[in-house]
Amino acid sequence: MSASDTSKYRPETRLVQGGILRSQFGETSEALFLTQGYVYDNSAQAEARFKGEDHGYQYSRFANPTVTMFEQRIAEFEGAEAARATATGMAAVTLAMMGQVKAGDHVVASKAIFGSCLYVVEDYLPRYGVTSTIVDGFDLDAWRKAMRPNTKACFLESPTNPTLEVLDIAEIAKIAHSVGAKLVVDNVFSTPLWQSPLQLGADCVVYSTTKHIDGQGRCLGGVILGSEKFINENIHNYIRQTGPSMSPFNAWVMLKGLETLAVRVRAQTDTAGKVAEALSKHPKVKKLIYPGRPDHPQAAIVKKQMRGGSTMVAFEVANGKKGAFAFQDALKIVRISNNLGDAKSLITHPATTTHYRLKPEQRADLGISDGLVRLSCGLEHVDDLIDDVTNALKAV
Repeated sequence: MSASDTSKYRPETRLVQGGILRSQFGETSEALFLTQGYVYDNSAQAEARFKGEDHGYQYSRFANPTVTMFEQRIAEFEGAEAARATATGMAAVTLAMMGQVKAGDHVVASKAIFGSCLYVVEDYLPRYGVTSTIVDGFDLDAWRKAMRPNTKACFLESPTNPTLEVLDIAEIAKIAHSVGAKLVVDNVFSTPLWQSPLQLGADCVVYSTTKHIDGQGRCLGGVILGSEKFINENIHNYIRQTGPSMSPFNAWVMLKGLETLAVRVRAQTDTAGKVAEALSKHPKVKKLIYPGRPDHPQAAIVKKQMRGGSTMVAFEVANGKKGAFAFQDALKIVRISNNLGDAKSLITHPATTTHYRLKPEQRADLGISDGLVRLSCGLEHVDDLIDDVTNALKAV
């Protein structure tokens, strides 16, 4: 087999052609290697594999041809030197942080992150002697003041979940690097199509591939991307020894998802922008946030670091929780779900679902009001979605 080198091509071509490993049968579609282990030609070859002198496969817990194809393809698309796939998006976040630190180290994270990510930083890492500081991610001085000589890793997501606010990745990367720390960015809400954190100075990018990369609500997965040095020193051996690996079948599904990622995300982003425009002056919408609009709270940063908006729209419905529930329950096309990035339009009420574990004052501090909903636009006709949303608002 031979891996394709598509780095010279444009993103859409890399999403279709990148990382292909064809067997002796010359298959068109990527082969699905459902195998746990591998056989060796002789004892000497087995010994060489375990010593790292022969680079063939040993065990699918840490390397598999189908998973390799997915890792190589998304690395080429992201502009990363290397990638490692994981079983879920949260496995990717946990591994990206845990792989860098040891007892006595310190990490800094933005407070505007997904609840499970906050748990990793605030509750999980300290169990192993790693202290943490949570900062207002939009306040660069807060990042500066939080840095310590033992700060090893920083974490943020941008755009944020669920309020779609945008952090200045380039400036935060500079602050992290000033003390020798590495910056990890969760790039799920922008997708690799619209934002490239590594090019902005980040050291590591993580995705829940469950979202836009699969894009059709089928499989769980995650991926960690960075330089060869970062992956080899912090990630690869951790996966090898602890086993949070992506299954070959899920990797095959993700490969199929990557082929249509650019087409889907462009269409969904276009739809989201039009839905946002339709809602922007609606009397029952108290507040609307959409990256790319001039009224976005960080419009200048969006323009500087993003190539497009988002497939997501966040807006606050009048009459708080009662109004949000009435609105969601009146929808006909859009379905209530905590997932996102699907071909089907989905909506969630963060205060009672994804962020319900936060205290009311924490949610208020993050802008997660009782009336806030997060809409993930799918591939339905935009006019049908606008009709569905505006008709449902009549129930508020």
